Amino acid sequence: MPLLKNRYSGEKRSRVHALSDPRPAKGFRLKDERGSVFPVVLFFVIGVAASLVAGWWLFPKLLYSKKTQPIDFNHALHMEMVDDGCESCHFFRDDGTYAGVPTLDQCRDCHEDVLGDSPDEETFVTAYVHEDREVDWLIYSRQPDCVFFSHAAHVIKAGMACETCHGPIGESESLKPYFENRITGYSIDIWGRRISGFKTESWERMKMDDCGNCHLRERGSKGACFQCHK
Repeated sequence: MPLLKNRYSGEKRSRVHALSDPRPAKGFRLKDERGSVFPVVLFFVIGVAASLVAGWWLFPKLLYSKKTQPIDFNHALHMEMVDDGCESCHFFRDDGTYAGVPTLDQCRDCHEDVLGDSPDEETFVTAYVHEDREVDWLIYSRQPDCVFFSHAAHVIKAGMACETCHGPIGESESLKPYFENRITGYSIDIWGRRISGFKTESWERMKMDDCGNCHLRERGSKGACFQCHK
C-alpha cells in the first residue's frame, strides 16, 4: 500500500507540475497570435490603398461624360486673320460682363460662303449660316445667377491677359474635349480637371479661393467675396 500511495502521489505531482509549467510540452506549439493578425492587417491596408487608387482614377470617369462640340473651331487660324485679338470676336456688355459666345451675326460677314477646305467650316456654312441657325456650343465656363463678374474690370482696367484665366486658347487649332457632370450638368472646367485640385498654371483651376487670393495679393482686399457675390 505505501508503494502504491507513493506512486499515486508522484503521478499527481507530475500532472500538477505539467499544468503549472509555462513551457510548452515537447511536440506542442503555441499559436502565434502575431502571425495570425499580420495577414489580416496587411490585407486591410492593401485593400484600402487599392480602393483609393481605383476611386481616384475611376470616380471622374463615372461622374463625367465626354461630349463633342457640334463643330470644331480653329482659334489659331482666326487669330492670324483678325486685328484686335480675342476682342475681335468676344465682347463685353455695358456693365462689363462677358457677352457670351459670338453669335451667328458676328460670323456671317466672313462665312457667307465656304472659304477653305475644312469639313467643319463647310458644315458651319451649310448647316448653320444658310439655315440661319445658331450653333449650340457646349460652354466650358459659366457663372451662377448669384455672381456678378466684370470681365472689363479685369481685362481693361487691371490689364490682365485673357490667358491668365482661360489659358492659351488663341494658340489652339482644335477645341478641347468637353466633360459634363452627370449630376449637375456643369463642365469639369468649372471645378478644375484634376480631382486633387492642384494646378501648375493659373488657368487650370479658377475657383472662388483663387479669385480671393489674387485680390488679397494684388489689392490687399479681404472682402473679395462680396465684390462678385451680390
